[in-house]
Amino acid sequence: MGGKNSAKHKGKKSGKPQQSRARAAEAAGAAGNDFRSADFTSSYVLGHGTMNTYLQQYAPVPTALDALPQPPVGFTGREDDLAHILGVLDPDRSGEGPAVAVLSGWGGVGKTTLACTAGHAAQRRGWFTGVLLVDLRGYDRQPAQAEEALEALLRSLGVPHEHLPPPGAGREALYRSQLNARQEKGQRLLVVADNASAVAQVQPLMPPGHHGMLVTSRHRLTGLGRMRTVNRLQPEDAVTLLEAALRNNDPDDPRIGEDPKAAERLASACGYLPLALQITAALLAQDPEQPLSERADALGGAEGILDGLDDGERSLRTTFDQSLERLTPQERDLFRLLALNPGPDISTPAAAVLADQPRPATERLLARLAASHLIERTATARGRWQMHDLLRAYANEQATAAMDRGRAPRRRYDQAHDRLIHHYVQHAEAANTHLAPPGSPVSARFTDRDQALDWFDAERENLMATAHTSPQAALQLSSALGAYLKWRRHLRDNVVVNALALDACTKLNNTRNKATVWNNLGGALLEFRRFEDAVHALETARDLYQQAGNTKREATAWNNLGGALQELRRFDDALHALETARDLYQQTRDTNGVADAWNNLGTAFQELRRFDDALHALETARDLYQQTGDTHGEAGAWDNLGNAYGDLRRFEDALHARETARDLYQQTGDTHGEADAWNNLGTALQKLRRFDDALHAHQTARHLHQQTDNTQGEADAWNNLGTTLQELRRFDDALHAHQTARHLHQQTDNTQGEATAWNNLGTALQELRRFDDALHALETARDLYQRTGDTQGEAIAWNNLGTTYRGLGRADEAVVAGKQAAAMLATTRDWFRAGEAWGELATTLAAAGADTVHVREAWEQSAQAYTQAGANEEATASQEHANSPKITEAQPPAGTDQPEMDVASESG
Repeated sequence: MGGKNSAKHKGKKSGKPQQSRARAAEAAGAAGNDFRSADFTSSYVLGHGTMNTYLQQYAPVPTALDALPQPPVGFTGREDDLAHILGVLDPDRSGEGPAVAVLSGWGGVGKTTLACTAGHAAQRRGWFTGVLLVDLRGYDRQPAQAEEALEALLRSLGVPHEHLPPPGAGREALYRSQLNARQEKGQRLLVVADNASAVAQVQPLMPPGHHGMLVTSRHRLTGLGRMRTVNRLQPEDAVTLLEAALRNNDPDDPRIGEDPKAAERLASACGYLPLALQITAALLAQDPEQPLSERADALGGAEGILDGLDDGERSLRTTFDQSLERLTPQERDLFRLLALNPGPDISTPAAAVLADQPRPATERLLARLAASHLIERTATARGRWQMHDLLRAYANEQATAAMDRGRAPRRRYDQAHDRLIHHYVQHAEAANTHLAPPGSPVSARFTDRDQALDWFDAERENLMATAHTSPQAALQLSSALGAYLKWRRHLRDNVVVNALALDACTKLNNTRNKATVWNNLGGALLEFRRFEDAVHALETARDLYQQAGNTKREATAWNNLGGALQELRRFDDALHALETARDLYQQTRDTNGVADAWNNLGTAFQELRRFDDALHALETARDLYQQTGDTHGEAGAWDNLGNAYGDLRRFEDALHARETARDLYQQTGDTHGEADAWNNLGTALQKLRRFDDALHAHQTARHLHQQTDNTQGEADAWNNLGTTLQELRRFDDALHAHQTARHLHQQTDNTQGEATAWNNLGTALQELRRFDDALHALETARDLYQRTGDTQGEAIAWNNLGTTYRGLGRADEAVVAGKQAAAMLATTRDWFRAGEAWGELATTLAAAGADTVHVREAWEQSAQAYTQAGANEEATASQEHANSPKITEAQPPAGTDQPEMDVASESG
């Protein structure tokens, strides 16, 4: 294709034949000459119109209709893109419109390769008799003009140079006439217009009739045909391309196969971008001994990723430079400013703050950047924009270069950055007011809590990144984000932002806020199950509040400390902490705080088996929450009341309490709380032997926990789902459920939960008569319970071990395990389970042929324990066994013990 300089040079040539041709063409154009059906391959031209044009004969010129290059080695993936393109080019396609596909995407994404591959695929199907290819050089400093492209296409079609009309309508008409003539001969051509930057470059090249066209561009060119955005490769396809490119240089290159993990890292560092992958493969081929891991490290190292994507012939930075040069000054400026955003994406309002421009004007600029494929709209929200990692690295370079131009540019960029940080902090503080207890003032910036939560959800990653930008931002955001992060169960983020805030207090010498930060960090660590660290943080906060004479905040620290001590099974210490918190809250007339303390006291009393005290505490908490209008707190109290009623074997009351909790959580929009309530509701339904309903409840809980990414809650739901499946005699399904629960608890380092999962796994294996596997599971459960200091859990495991030993015919060990379980359960005052354990022991003794006296004593102990628990029906049954004349006959086993995972709702 001729360039602009050569075209000008031709225009300066002299000679009579050319002058005659020019005048003739001009006259033909003026007379409306039509070149359709004209034949330029013989010695003259015949035109149809009001006049004919006769030209001197010339020898035939060969055509060039096989211009399509082969795709580079390693083309992979793109199946959906290929299917789309072929659907457009198919001569038998349904629907109207030209067979024109317009491929757009940012530089280096593989548009040209895709177009060539699609062209070859169409030719193999027999859809085209030839292909015309023209490079429009749309992103060079001097892009090709349409007239130049038409000249190149006409010469490829066999039109002699001497027959070419001058630039203008005549040349375009001749191009269409040539294509029409070929259509009449049964030919169908594919025109590939590569690397276009504007519609004006392409419009005159549009083929008439049934011919086809492929256009590639870094811009979204509208009005030409069916548009398709070409995106980066999938990770596995990127690795395949990298391997193919390496093996093209050396078929024996083993590096991908030897280190697939490093290959994945390398593909990721290249952004799954074909050009970056091809450059990387070339650099690796130049250094055959370089490990992939070393290359991947280099791309992420100090040299800068774009420095590492230049092989001397191809450069990703140069490709991006070409795209940037096509932008207006305002677009280039905004592109650089977007690099200042600390997070992965940005909203239109935030971008307007950054640019210090009205929102509509900013949105227009953003849309134009997106049309250039330098940014893209996020898939989840219309008004949010994101940038590929490699383009972000390039934008950072551009922003740094702009700031290095002098004080004024640097000051402007610093001011833009400060405006954006202030925007995030200010909005976070406003949104946080909608998560405060009832009666607290709320910001008018958000209409309600749902809108505030939606904003937090959209901006969470930006806010966390903002917290890393400066000590002041960390300190402000730790306070503004805490309630939201706990609400949405982003527990790791909550620990991180509060740890940043603690460092900020030190750097800023801010002693005034240090106690609050320690308290918030302790609460975050408690939720994150780092209990020892939580106790240290909360004790530090408590002492600092005491020193400052801040009684109200001291009460909060005591309350949170009580929760951490409960998790460490230091129940007496927890009781003292929570009673202190309650008294201090009462001193400061903080009714909501008093309710929180009573609620947590109720759960502590439950752990101490003081069920009547627990019931009183939780009913008090519920009433106080109702008094203050705290629906969310009331939901937690009702949920805990369900646990207390269950311990008192008041199962109908427990069912009512948990249904109420579920409904209240739904009202407040707390999906996590609702999931816990569904899970606890399932255990109440199990106790009422409504197993199908229980199954539904636990499945609902599991789904909600999965929806909120709460792995801990999901594990609890899986565990309870397993116990229900056991009751339904679906033991294989139960086995899967408990194994899943165990895996999830291991994933979250929850030793207590893992122990329970192992225990329940053991009971399922017993039912499947897999006693050796059951023994391993139950011994593991026992050891884990011992490690956590959970005497009750250990006793339950011992009881189930006794049943397993009996199944294995190891009677002596079964008796020892049964006695151990009964004794430990008595010390924990868990009289109902003690009754079960004594019944199991009696059955074991009878099966072992023990003395009648010992068997009777065990049944009597069972009856007494049940009586202590208020379980009169079970006590009567055990006493009947004790009085039976056939006492030495083995009785049916009392059943293995499967502890449910009731979830307490803490307040603080």
